[in-house]
Amino acid sequence: MPDSRFILVTAPAKVNLYLGVHPERDERGYHLVDTVMTTLDLTDTLAIAPSDHLMVRTVPEADFPMEENTAWRAATAMGEAFGREPNFSILIDKHIPVRSGLGGPSTDAAATIMGICRYWGIDPTDARIDAVARSIGADVPFFLYGPPAYFTGAGDAMQEIYRPLTGTPVALVKPLDGGVSTAEAYARFDANPQELPELEGMLEAMRTHDEQQIFAHVANNLAAAACELAPEVAEILTWIREQPGVRAADVSGSGAVVFAVCDTQMAAEAIALSAINDHGWWGQAAKMGEGGPVIAVG
Repeated sequence: MPDSRFILVTAPAKVNLYLGVHPERDERGYHLVDTVMTTLDLTDTLAIAPSDHLMVRTVPEADFPMEENTAWRAATAMGEAFGREPNFSILIDKHIPVRSGLGGPSTDAAATIMGICRYWGIDPTDARIDAVARSIGADVPFFLYGPPAYFTGAGDAMQEIYRPLTGTPVALVKPLDGGVSTAEAYARFDANPQELPELEGMLEAMRTHDEQQIFAHVANNLAAAACELAPEVAEILTWIREQPGVRAADVSGSGAVVFAVCDTQMAAEAIALSAINDHGWWGQAAKMGEGGPVIAVG
């Protein structure tokens, strides 16, 4: 346990460079997927400290009970897995938009798990940690690994880890209000399944760190469902692909964020500013990161 009374954990967002959803489901009822993800330097920040009881708060305040928060669920699952009371006060400073496809709830859960591992002196590679992560959500295991990785199963079974694309500029744009429900996106996909994008080219490009080929194989067959549920997402996707300096663009996860891989940080910032000032959308310039949650002792 740290000497300090609290720790800070940065929880990075992610984008799906590749997402291929299969019509088939696993024994848990989850769709089978292939996905390649990478983290971003857009982060939530969690302050975790010992307490008399488990308490989770978010800034801004969430509009649902704290018991439904993924950080609460992760702390509770850690307590069950290790036979201890997860008596922590967890404050989450939210910067990753909800219902965006950027993995906010999943990264908050992973950061909570890592923070509790630090307090309890648990090796994060303990097999029980992976089981806890998978019990919370499909993307949570990815955030425990951090570097770009290829996942199968329901998106929760790590297959390969790759060299980071650290510093690659990215523009993020979404409708100002609302988002896309993951459950609704998958239901819409079921009503109109889309063909799987070609996968092997992406995997080979990631293995050889061939950036030109990596970005040539950016794909997401869940994007059509997101665009049908939120037509403004389709408008943003069309617009962003026409902007100068864009190497590749697609919907991240089930949306509603559209991401554009850019030639320069200046191009990413120009796209984000234009999205905000000229269209009234939410916009953010970011960079690809190199790892998962980072712990700092307060």
